[in-house]
Amino acid sequence: MKYTIIYSAASFILMTAGCKDKPEKLPFLQMEITTKEVGGKSIPDTTFRTIPAFKLFNQDSVVITEKDFEGKIYVADFFFTSCPSICPVMHRNLMRVYQKYKGNPEVKLASHTIDVKYDTPSRMKSYANKLGVKGDQWEYLWGTRDEIYALAERNYLVAVQQDNKAPGGFVHQGYLVLVDKQKRIRGAYDGTLEKDVEQLMVDMDILLKE
Repeated sequence: MKYTIIYSAASFILMTAGCKDKPEKLPFLQMEITTKEVGGKSIPDTTFRTIPAFKLFNQDSVVITEKDFEGKIYVADFFFTSCPSICPVMHRNLMRVYQKYKGNPEVKLASHTIDVKYDTPSRMKSYANKLGVKGDQWEYLWGTRDEIYALAERNYLVAVQQDNKAPGGFVHQGYLVLVDKQKRIRGAYDGTLEKDVEQLMVDMDILLKE
């Protein structure tokens, strides 16, 4: 028998918002509980869902895979450079994270564009330069529509959708998703809220000590 426990990003935010004591270890957002036979007895066995292998291009047109994140914690989000609504706020807040951990070899950021036709790597390079982002600690990632949307919705638990009636032509959630060194999701935070970004950095410090 198998049980799958998946916390939505929204439920995780509500759960952590209600916790007054700072946790010593972060929870897992996705895990599966199965039973296995040991000595004739059924005992629970827990496995954690992880971010799968991927192959994308960054703002320097360099191929980036999951191996580039090995031995690191990272924060993932989904955006598009011409976004007129939440993206500027998200990335203004994410800049605080970038500045705090700049130069830390155990930390990376990964922003995935959902406007794969318009946001070429060179366009994202220009976007990164305007923010003041240098090097490869903050990756701006491009792939096919199917690749990006599958990663967003199936793996990072972030809803994204093309909608011609929406400002900019897309709708998406503004979550910043925290992933540990084993590629397991450990937190999700509303990137438009300063208090959530503050909590993200607190939790990143906890995760780096695990």
